[in-house]
Amino acid sequence: MCCSTPSKCGCGQPEPRTATPTGVKPVTLGRLAEPWSAGVIHTEVGEVPRIETKLTARDRLGAFKVRFAVGRMSYRVRAGLYAVGTPDASSPVLVSANYKLSFDVLRSSMAGRSAWILVLDTKGINVWCAAGKGTFGTDEIVRQVQSCGLDRVVSHRKLIVPQLGAPGVRAHEVRQRCGFRVEYGPVRASDLPAFLDGGAKASTEMRRVRFDLWDRLVVSPVELVGGARKALLVAASLVLLGGISSAGYSLAGVRTAGLPAAGFVLGAFLGATILGPALLPWLPGRAFSTKGAALGLLMSSGVVALSLHAGATWLQAAAWVVLIPALTSFVLMNFTGASTFTSQSGVLREMRRAVPVQIGASAVGLGLWITSLLTSGGRGP
Repeated sequence: MCCSTPSKCGCGQPEPRTATPTGVKPVTLGRLAEPWSAGVIHTEVGEVPRIETKLTARDRLGAFKVRFAVGRMSYRVRAGLYAVGTPDASSPVLVSANYKLSFDVLRSSMAGRSAWILVLDTKGINVWCAAGKGTFGTDEIVRQVQSCGLDRVVSHRKLIVPQLGAPGVRAHEVRQRCGFRVEYGPVRASDLPAFLDGGAKASTEMRRVRFDLWDRLVVSPVELVGGARKALLVAASLVLLGGISSAGYSLAGVRTAGLPAAGFVLGAFLGATILGPALLPWLPGRAFSTKGAALGLLMSSGVVALSLHAGATWLQAAAWVVLIPALTSFVLMNFTGASTFTSQSGVLREMRRAVPVQIGASAVGLGLWITSLLTSGGRGP
């Protein structure tokens, strides 16, 4: 097997004329019309797109945009079979999701190597999340293996599946249904070269699921964009409510009470989406809602100090002691969907317990704040 453009891939071998059976129209097993395509490799079952391993400025811009939830649900590649380098029948088969961010991390880690990449149709969702949702799973692996005719492309019967995809895969069933044995690779694609060089043996460190500071902060923008609209709506509502007073509605109250209240809410939201993930290991409690509440109590102490300094009553200060932890608890609990610390069942259990408390605390805090406006003559914040 060889790339159809030897000068481009540098393999230096002539293209075999018998790669595609005579009279059979070649079938493209992946997608060719992509900036990261670099010719094809001819196989017995059709043409396999050969892909670049070096990420371009366009790839990096796309990754930056999806980090901020821009086009996130459509950032995907076509499912199918792809090749890096000049793989042959004995080259490893690496399984990936069709979320382009996952696909790019995998292909860039294989620079200077040859392998087949079997991309599953995970509906544009990354490996870990797709495994939990069931789109990265046994049925999809079997379907892609069979539809690509993988047994005619490689001589071995082994698939290297990312470890984070294990929750969705029943390895024994994959082998029974399509004849391929599942072996779990390392957690991180960057460890694949060492994993392959070591005879497909993973060290303890390769099996360790890390969630370091950068891992936590890099998903904050998505949560920030996703929750910004709701935070702005809450802030706008408080601006309008700030005009309530015992003497009637006052525009002066909007300025003195409403605007500071909106600032406190937006500050709490930003703190929960940025400081929450950053400080996650050090915040007390195991549940994310508890950690968020602890962060909110810490932040509310600063808000209370500012409020009292600005002439607020103790009733207003008490309102923020209740409102801010409720808000930060909810925001940080939402972060569970981006963390490897949790499971789907654990998240559902936590939500059943925490959401009613958060709603109740928000109602009490809002009631205290409105009562303070009615009893303080519209004095804020």
